[in-house]
Amino acid sequence: MKDRVILHSDANCFYASCEMVMNPSLRGKAVAVGGHEEDRHGIILAKSELAKIAGVKTGMPLWEARNLCPNIIIVPPHFECYSKFSKLLHKIYERYTDYIEPFGLDECWLDVTACGVDGYVIAEEIRNAVKNELGLTVSIGVSFNKVFAKLGSDLKKPDAVTVITRENFKEKIWSLPVSELLYCGRQTSKALASCGIPTIGTLARAQKEMIVRHLGKNGEALWLYANGLDTSRVAHKDDYTPPKSVGHGITCRENLENMDEASKVIVSLSLDIGYKLRKEKLWAGGVSLVIKDEHFMHNSYQVKLDFPTQDERKIAKEAIALLNKNFDWRTKIRAITVTAISIEQDGAPVQQDMFFDHEKEDKSKRLGSVINDIKDTYGKGSILPATVLDEKKMPKNRQEDTVLPGMMHK
Repeated sequence: MKDRVILHSDANCFYASCEMVMNPSLRGKAVAVGGHEEDRHGIILAKSELAKIAGVKTGMPLWEARNLCPNIIIVPPHFECYSKFSKLLHKIYERYTDYIEPFGLDECWLDVTACGVDGYVIAEEIRNAVKNELGLTVSIGVSFNKVFAKLGSDLKKPDAVTVITRENFKEKIWSLPVSELLYCGRQTSKALASCGIPTIGTLARAQKEMIVRHLGKNGEALWLYANGLDTSRVAHKDDYTPPKSVGHGITCRENLENMDEASKVIVSLSLDIGYKLRKEKLWAGGVSLVIKDEHFMHNSYQVKLDFPTQDERKIAKEAIALLNKNFDWRTKIRAITVTAISIEQDGAPVQQDMFFDHEKEDKSKRLGSVINDIKDTYGKGSILPATVLDEKKMPKNRQEDTVLPGMMHK
């Protein structure tokens, strides 16, 4: 059977590179995307190649980055712009295949087997198109499976193509640390090291049964990966897996001291959740609230809703009720995350009782649709409840200063 031709394309220093395209005066300089120190988001979210060479790392405090690289230029994040660049990258990929599986905003697998063209040739065409049309660079791995294609894109950066074949993969990757394998995190790497397995090659040569005893199904998957036996398919670009939750969280500029201040933050966060639910045609079946206090202790609460909703007012009301019921205010609040959970897709059957107010629900849906239209036309901050207008402890730019897990970029 003929081998598949799988590409993994990874945009180099994506957030920082997008900033340099939007502002050409930043080119050739050490650039980092970072939060605002006054808003207590003072960490590096992404960095350019020059900043990386100087030792700047993702997650590093801004003051430490400045010590390592005194000439570094730190710019605020513009996530909506990064999303637009991501879509433009996909448009280039679609010239070759409909089998495009995203792995974050900046990474994608492509199955180009049906093209009948050498994978290296296609990778070079994509690399040049991205550079000439978007002003970005990509590193592309070419292989016969997804895991090795991903590994290939990591081997040589920036602006490069690496080919890993069935004939050369042992020579190219077996000497690498086992942590280079996809889904082999820090704890798994430590567990393998304790078994005398520091490299991909030692994992591949180990007895599968021994690996399974120590790591279960995940260990078996890693053993298969190391031996080039990954057979997972690249998803079609139109495949859609609905999210399991839709959340929004914020670290406040100052600690929250009472229910009134916390309620305003919760309302602000819920606005974005309602917008996203309507945009994606999803419904929340429950609400989760996570509180980080001034001592960095986390408390999590959740409630199941009587009926699924897209209404930010309902979500905010339930989150405020959770806080009022569970938090005793012996400490102040540093950060809040509100999340819509138990997500259902539009049109899913809903069990309703005889007292369900269909007319009220229809009005709520129409109002939500109008709110989304206004925000799409004039920006997310164009329509706000009066109660949050005097709120002073949210970051100045609510849309771009919000940092949730997964937004930090390598």
